[in-house]
Amino acid sequence: MITQPLRRTKIVVTLGPALDEPDVLKRVIQAGADVFRANFSHGALETHHQRINMVRELALECGKTVAILVDLQGPKIRIARFKNKKIRLEEGQSFILDTELGDNDGTEEAVSLDYKDLPRDVRPGDTLLLDDGRIVMQVQKIEVNRIHCKVIIGGDLSNNKGINRMGGGLSAAALTDKDRIDIKEAVNINADYIAVSFPRNADDIKEARILLKAAGGNAGIIAKIERAEAMTNIDEIIRTSDAVMVARGDLGVEIGDAELPGAQKHIIHLAKKLNKPVITATQMLESMTYNSIPTRAEVSDVANAVLDGTDAVMLSGETAVGKYPDKAVAAMDRICLSAEKTLSRKSLRRLNEPHFRYVDEAIAMATMYTANHLDIKAIIALTESGTTPLWMSCVKSSIPIYGLSRHVTTQRRMALYRGVYPIPFDATNIDRRALNQTAVAELQKRNILKEGDLVIITKGDLIGVHGRTNSMKIFTVGHLTHSGSDIQN
Repeated sequence: MITQPLRRTKIVVTLGPALDEPDVLKRVIQAGADVFRANFSHGALETHHQRINMVRELALECGKTVAILVDLQGPKIRIARFKNKKIRLEEGQSFILDTELGDNDGTEEAVSLDYKDLPRDVRPGDTLLLDDGRIVMQVQKIEVNRIHCKVIIGGDLSNNKGINRMGGGLSAAALTDKDRIDIKEAVNINADYIAVSFPRNADDIKEARILLKAAGGNAGIIAKIERAEAMTNIDEIIRTSDAVMVARGDLGVEIGDAELPGAQKHIIHLAKKLNKPVITATQMLESMTYNSIPTRAEVSDVANAVLDGTDAVMLSGETAVGKYPDKAVAAMDRICLSAEKTLSRKSLRRLNEPHFRYVDEAIAMATMYTANHLDIKAIIALTESGTTPLWMSCVKSSIPIYGLSRHVTTQRRMALYRGVYPIPFDATNIDRRALNQTAVAELQKRNILKEGDLVIITKGDLIGVHGRTNSMKIFTVGHLTHSGSDIQN
C-alpha cells in the first residue's frame, strides 16, 4: 500500500558494507529508498551481484518497486600509494608526481600515478588539486614522465587520492577497458540505469549506448557531470543521455566551489527543459556517515535541490559505509517532504510552447495543465515505455502521477521520475470498455482513490503498443461515465 503523504522527490541510496545485513537493508527500503546505486569503483562483481539480488528480493517482500543504478568507475586519475600509507605535505615544499616510480613506493618527496598520461596533459603554471581539493599544488616544470610541483596548500595525503586539474582539460577517455566489461555485467544483472563517469561530450554517451546495445541491454544512460568540459558541452550531453547527475565532488573541484551552486541550478533547469530526469549527488548528508542527525547546512542543501526541481537526491557514503543508513534515508525523506510543501501546484512552464514534437508529449502537457487547474486527485497513465509519465514529471505540480505498466523494466525506470509512482498493471487482457474502471479500481484497492475523487486517465487506442498515448479522460471515481469530453488525437 502506498501511504500519504507522498514524497515527489526520489531518493538514491548507495550500496555498501553498511547495507549488507538484510534487516538494515529492509529498514532502508521501508524508510523510502527508490533507487539503489552499485558503485563499480569499489568491490568485486560477485559482491555487487549479491547486494543487488538482495535488494530486489527485499523490495518485492516490502511491495516496493525500486531501480538499480550501476555507476561505472571511469578513468582512474589518481596518485598511487605510499610506503607508509600516508605523508604530510607542508606549504612551499617541492613534490614530484613520477609515473616511473613504483606503485607502492611513494614518499614525502614523490609518488607515482595511476594515470600515466598526466605529464602530457599539464603545463607549468597549472594548478593540480588532490583529494577533492584539500591539497593544492602548482606545476613548476615537466621532465618527460615527472611533474615537479610546489605545494600551495598542504596537509595529510594518503593512498589512491584523486587528482583534478583546475579548469579541467585532462585527456583521459570517459570509458575504460574496465568500464566496457562492466557494461556487459550491468546488462547481465538487468540494471535499470548505467551512469557514465567523467563524460566530456555527447560522443562519450553515444559510445556507451553503442556498447550497451551490443551487449543486448536497454538500460537508461545517466551522464555524470563532473568535468569542466562537460559544462561547456552540457546541452548536447543532456540531449544524448536518458538522465543526468550533478556529481558535485569532482565538478566542484574542477570549476571551483563558488561556481558550483550556479552550475547545479543550470543543470537542473536545462535537464527539466529537455525532459530528462536529474539526480543531485555528493555530500548531501555527509555528516550522517558518523552522526545520527544532519547539520542545518545539509538540510538547507537538500531542500534547495528539491526547490530547484531535482528529480532525485543521492546518498553516498552515508548509506554505503555509514553508521546510520536508515536514519539518513529517513532524514532525506522528511527534508524533501517539507521542501515540497512550499512548491506551487500550478504549472510553471511549457504553457506557451509553439509546438510539440509528438502526440503523446502533447497529451502529457495537456494533462498537466488541466490537472493543475482542476481539483484533480490523481493522474493515471497507462504506459508501455514510461515516456508519457516522464514528460508529465517535468512539469511542476503537486498532483501524483501513477504509472501503470505491465513491464517490470518500465516500472523500475519510473522509480526515478519525480512525482511518478509505478504500479504493476496489465491492460492487454482487459476489455477496453472496462479499462478505465479497472485502472481506477486498482488504485482504490490500494487506498489511493475514493468515491467522488476527480481523476485523469491517459492511454492509447492501441493498448500494448509503445508510444501511442493519444487520449486523456477526466471523470469522477464511482461514475460509470467520464466528466466532460475526451481530448484525443
